[in-house]
Amino acid sequence: MSRSPRYQLLAAAALCATAFAVQAQDKGPIKVGLMLPATGTYAALGTAIENGFKLYVQEHGGKLGGRSIEYFKVDDESDPSKATENVNKLIKRDNVDVLIGTVHSGVALAMAKAAKDNNTLYINPNAGADAITGPMCAPNIVRSSFTNWQPGYAMGVAAAQKGYKTAMTITWNYAAGAEAVKGFTDGFEKGGGKVVKDLKLPFPNVEFQALLTEIASQKPDVTFAFFAGGGAVKFVKDYAAAGLRKTVPLVGSGFLTDGTLEAQGEAAQGLLTALHYADNLDTPRNNSFRKAYAVAYKMNPDVYAVQGYDAAQILNAGLTAAKGDLAKRDVITAAMRKVVVDSPRGKFTISPAGNPVQDIYLREVKGTENDTIGVAAKALADPARGCNLK
Repeated sequence: MSRSPRYQLLAAAALCATAFAVQAQDKGPIKVGLMLPATGTYAALGTAIENGFKLYVQEHGGKLGGRSIEYFKVDDESDPSKATENVNKLIKRDNVDVLIGTVHSGVALAMAKAAKDNNTLYINPNAGADAITGPMCAPNIVRSSFTNWQPGYAMGVAAAQKGYKTAMTITWNYAAGAEAVKGFTDGFEKGGGKVVKDLKLPFPNVEFQALLTEIASQKPDVTFAFFAGGGAVKFVKDYAAAGLRKTVPLVGSGFLTDGTLEAQGEAAQGLLTALHYADNLDTPRNNSFRKAYAVAYKMNPDVYAVQGYDAAQILNAGLTAAKGDLAKRDVITAAMRKVVVDSPRGKFTISPAGNPVQDIYLREVKGTENDTIGVAAKALADPARGCNLK
């Protein structure tokens, strides 16, 4: 029995559709390597980043760019000496398609080098080491977070505008601290202030008393601090216990009070910090994100969760442009830089070096929230010193 031309056409179309579906299934899942802290002072931060990333994936039916996601996890241990070994577990053992990580700048520098050497897609959802989008910049490397310089610079500008003339800085003796202090110094001194002394202690040492005594004796107009996680909790408490809040105001990059307020309690109240996110940003995008995160994880999100969420957004933009085809690397990396990220922090773009160009908010601690009181720096781009990408 012969078939009509229309029947034959429909049958051929059905066969093509089936073949396309099989081909799409044959691609398999995108292998995402999560190298984040699961233990130590930064463990809670790593959990928040992972939660944020997975929330965005869940909101898109468990897929990015039409491809399902398979996760591989390695504890980065917040130890730069183990970083290369740990990242190679994901790159060489698990053959991941994309790396997501991490918090500690020293570890992230090793991740960036490994990603560059192996041409592995790498999205940095936190560590602010300037070099990652500076001298180490590469087409396959993008951030969803910040450089250490950005919030430091914005806080320096705000401190100078408040009329402070002299400042001391205090941080751990590692890349993140040095770069945050450089940013603060640039912004503060541009506004007419003077940083009179930089204080440092080894990471992750939290014995602050000797340095607090030095601040008390020098009596600067303001102290700028860069700490995060458990170290930030102890520093803020020790600073208040030493009575310094009454004589030398304390300010910092936002990580001083992000994800730490419940533990810091009364000691943190009224602290001013600068960061690219604030809990009370009253926008439909942020409100819906905070509600979804609280429902999914039974806790409120913080900046780390936002950065994880936006890392997934950036990856999705690249994969969508390439229709899920990982072989189209140029398409993926170009789209990751062209995307306008509809973030809970507010929309932002990506610089040619791969870093967010974003507003940095001035925030004040009220209760258990970092409340926005203004914009310290509008659409702030990192200088990307040393990046030679065209």
